[in-house]
Amino acid sequence: MKRLISRGLMFGNLIRVDSPALVERYNRALERLSGKRTALPEFHVDISGYSYEIGEELGDHFYLNPGGVNRQFIILDTRQKTAPLLNAQFSTSREILRQFIEENEAKLFALTAHDAVAGELDNSVFEVSSPARLFDIRKITVVADTTQAHVANARKLAEKIERFQGEEDAWFDDVLIAEMIELAKKTGDVTRNPIDLGRPTYEQGNFWTALFGGIYVFRDEGRPAAISVKPRGELGELPVETYDLTMRNAIATFLEVNELVEPVIKARGVDGAAILRQKMDFILVDAATSEGLKIDGFDPRSLHRLAQRMAGHLPEEFRKLGELVRWALNGGKWPRIASDNPAYFYTLRARADHPDRDLINQLLSELAPLDIRQLFITHKPAFYAAYRDWPDAKKDFVVEFLARDYAANKAGAREALFGGPPPSPWRTGPRPPKDDIVDLVGPWGAVRR
Repeated sequence: MKRLISRGLMFGNLIRVDSPALVERYNRALERLSGKRTALPEFHVDISGYSYEIGEELGDHFYLNPGGVNRQFIILDTRQKTAPLLNAQFSTSREILRQFIEENEAKLFALTAHDAVAGELDNSVFEVSSPARLFDIRKITVVADTTQAHVANARKLAEKIERFQGEEDAWFDDVLIAEMIELAKKTGDVTRNPIDLGRPTYEQGNFWTALFGGIYVFRDEGRPAAISVKPRGELGELPVETYDLTMRNAIATFLEVNELVEPVIKARGVDGAAILRQKMDFILVDAATSEGLKIDGFDPRSLHRLAQRMAGHLPEEFRKLGELVRWALNGGKWPRIASDNPAYFYTLRARADHPDRDLINQLLSELAPLDIRQLFITHKPAFYAAYRDWPDAKKDFVVEFLARDYAANKAGAREALFGGPPPSPWRTGPRPPKDDIVDLVGPWGAVRR
């Protein structure tokens, strides 16, 4: 992992905490949430305030996520909104935290000038003993306050101000006035500078969870389903149709019927042929390094010579994607790629205008794992797990490629691959059902039922 860390591809964009004042504020918040403290004089935190160094110190990397279902957080600095979320158990958690910080940035800036803000993503479920319990999670409420209860005191003061202004004899209520003065000493003037963070609620419709080995839950589609990394028989009974990653034909049908994907080669505003050629390079390098072949270089000419050397040993994915690229560039016979072909899911991406675009692309990365760029962008836990077992030659190629071609322009690379920013995933209810009859055409419609 040293290669990844040294090139900023792992533990990157974290916020450094190194001043005694900030460390003490963190400890007050940590003690309030978990009863623990850190002795470290400096450390780094993610968007939720979780620190890998503190996790190592405590021997508990879930010290801010007990049970894995109600993520706790500590905000020391509003800059945390740009940091990643480590040890994520739900795909929605980072976006909820980011949106909460952005919507309350001015208030949080004022509060964190003197104290840490601690809170929880409360989903009303305290444990998930079985996969079926995941369907009890629908709404996430953000509950937050400083360690000195500035928000709670501000609410009390606001209530007393309202009572003072509304009651006829409030001017003569010395106790009420004294209480208001005492609270104002702690909160300041809440009429001019309100600091109530509220309790915003977000609906968690479609999501991924790391629990139970990894499950994708699509319950807001016309034909809902759950897709498991582990064999579906291990999940027990669920309220929706259930598949696992080996059921490629069924998953392909699910994606088509719900209109969740589109062919890369036909997507608007992208060079589909170039994207597929890059996927071919990833597949080629994996095949060559797995066989222990010496690779002279990773530039296009060297990779072209490598493909010539491998000739009849090229993987099926490489050959099928090559047919598709040739069709895109030269026309001719339309290459048929059925859903049980190993190249099939490499030809797809999530619809650019879908609110759950990132979730769908994450699922596709598990179905097409040799596309290391998409795997790294959309599913870092799976990327890091796969990276550990790669030959050194593949590690060198992947690290160099990501550092040079992705990390240098992350936003541009994402837009080129997946399209512009998708609509907000937060909605008040399910989308209307799709039509029951869907035309399945072209190589992406060759779905075997």
